[in-house]
Amino acid sequence: MSQKDLNLRQRRWLELLKDYELVIDYHPGKANVVADALSRKLLFALRVMNIQLKVSDDGSILAELRAKPMFLQEISETQKNDQDLLAKRKQCEADTGSDFRIGSDGCLMFKDRICVPKNEELIQKILQEAHSGYFSIHPGSTKMYNDLKKMYWWNGMKRDISEFVSKCLICQQVKAEHQVPSGLLQPIMVPEWK
Repeated sequence: MSQKDLNLRQRRWLELLKDYELVIDYHPGKANVVADALSRKLLFALRVMNIQLKVSDDGSILAELRAKPMFLQEISETQKNDQDLLAKRKQCEADTGSDFRIGSDGCLMFKDRICVPKNEELIQKILQEAHSGYFSIHPGSTKMYNDLKKMYWWNGMKRDISEFVSKCLICQQVKAEHQVPSGLLQPIMVPEWK
């Protein structure tokens, strides 16, 4: 199936899902009779999109899509090269009272937020996605910070976000100036002669 065979909505979904790593688990068996009836093309397309199919007792099919952001894998790999985060990892392994911990996927976390290493390219990718990705439309620095701090943590995060937003050309062109008006209008004097 080529991309030109897809309608506009399907193309948008394909663009949205292209950044995720997808795997499909297929469970053959007697209970999976309905899934076996699916065409092989459809099963291949579903497998590429990491959709897990389950057949219930009444014969209905449940398709489960599991999406894993590519950032998490990249962050986890980059953490291994950051000396500050390696020191914090050793500290949290030795001290159980620390705010840092190691997540189930082996990623270093700070209060349930992913620790992003001081890697300028990676930080710029995260900021670009949060500022002008598919799910956001050029938020201001405060909104963007509040959104990102739910999931990520790095030193100087607020400063990096405000610098990124201040350099965005679209935001500079669209944002209205927030200045106090100059005051009440004064009437112009009417001249007495020409």
